[in-house]
Amino acid sequence: MKARLPKGYGNGGSASNLQQLARQAQKMQEEMDTASHELEEKEYTASAGGAVTAVVTGKFEVKSLEIKKEAVDPEDVEMLSDMVIGAINEALRKARDEKSETMDKISGGLNVPGLF
Repeated sequence: MKARLPKGYGNGGSASNLQQLARQAQKMQEEMDTASHELEEKEYTASAGGAVTAVVTGKFEVKSLEIKKEAVDPEDVEMLSDMVIGAINEALRKARDEKSETMDKISGGLNVPGLF
């Protein structure tokens, strides 16, 4: 059984269909590039235990880390480390999730390797 292509594609298709598809792909790429640049400029904040606050950029880089004095207990450095890691990971997760959602909206969920 042979698969059938929609009318206008394949042997009966015209070059204009391919050109239109290429223009749409180029437009989508431009929108993604713009959105990606805008997202890289954003900052994402998350807290852990109310004592540690991390700020990361859309480039997934830690911009700042605030630790309240009451969180510093020389007897329990491990808990402070856990709070720092938790705050940073949550802020990174926020940045990653927003980027993914934004790109999915632009691409309509289309996953083309190398597109973004």
